[in-house]
Amino acid sequence: MLIVDDSVVARAVISRLIDASDRFSVVGAVGTANAALEFLGRTTVEFILLDIAMPGVDGLTALPGLIAAGRGAKVLIVSSSADDGGAATVQALALGAAETLVKPVASALSGQFGAALVTKLERLSENAAHLPPAVVIRAPAERPAAARPIAVKPSSEDYDIVAIGASTGGIHALSQLFAALPTGLRLPIVITQHLPASFMPYFAAQIALLAGRPCEVAIDRLRVRPGRIIIAPGDAHLKCVKLSDGGAAFRLTHDPAASGCLPSVDPMLASMADVYGARMLAIVLSGMGRDGAEGARHVHERGGCVVVQDQASSVVWGMPGAIASSGGADAVLPPDAIGRLVATRRRP
Repeated sequence: MLIVDDSVVARAVISRLIDASDRFSVVGAVGTANAALEFLGRTTVEFILLDIAMPGVDGLTALPGLIAAGRGAKVLIVSSSADDGGAATVQALALGAAETLVKPVASALSGQFGAALVTKLERLSENAAHLPPAVVIRAPAERPAAARPIAVKPSSEDYDIVAIGASTGGIHALSQLFAALPTGLRLPIVITQHLPASFMPYFAAQIALLAGRPCEVAIDRLRVRPGRIIIAPGDAHLKCVKLSDGGAAFRLTHDPAASGCLPSVDPMLASMADVYGARMLAIVLSGMGRDGAEGARHVHERGGCVVVQDQASSVVWGMPGAIASSGGADAVLPPDAIGRLVATRRRP
């Protein structure tokens, strides 16, 4: 892995902690973002440990470029300002960081910090083991599946619920999508976003602000209600079940998912397709790997509609690209256009 930190002491201590883990090794340690870009141009790494406060180009400014240069490397923000729910943490995750960890003062860079760092790397590595290499896109490229124009049918509303799956780069895409929705839209919206569990309450608050409507982290047996946004917790899959009174509710499960992700988009989409069938719209936004591809296939089998984010606007065109490449997308659009489509409540 590559360590990017302007502190010589921090680079040395963190390198020692990682090398002592017997599972991970440090192949580079540099003090600036520019040096990191040069290193990534000649060396492939699995992880990038990135500080935020650095001279010249700071970590947040450099993050999108490092994600692109890393060609699938996961970025773990290790910074004194990376506290849960803090502005820097929110921005880092929105820009595509995989995880964050608070870096203590130099004298405390051992013990509990070292254990926490290795634990986060192990968790990220276990998830990545189930995923194929991601394609990182930063410039327009030919789409393997052509986008279909949005055509509003002269008929009644076509779906009753929206399910959204996203990972790396998904928060930024969600902000663009929700900006295109009218505040009076009463469609229930369900989201599975790959994020740490500790971040979910802050993520829900951010989505509520963006959407101008209530948003809450799902709990077991929570009913589906109009006008609400529900997000999967960071430590459980979100599944939908039909109730005897004709309504629907959510169940939380921890069964292993084929994607290796927790939460996973696949069980959310598949279970909602079983409940809503053709009355469901599934959306898959920027993210690494293939999570959501099996769920999207199930949505199509049940008559539902699948829309994915386009390649040019995605930070990582892995999840949406897997669906588009297999011909499983009814439309391939940028997030703002997806938002306008949702507002019509019509199929593309």
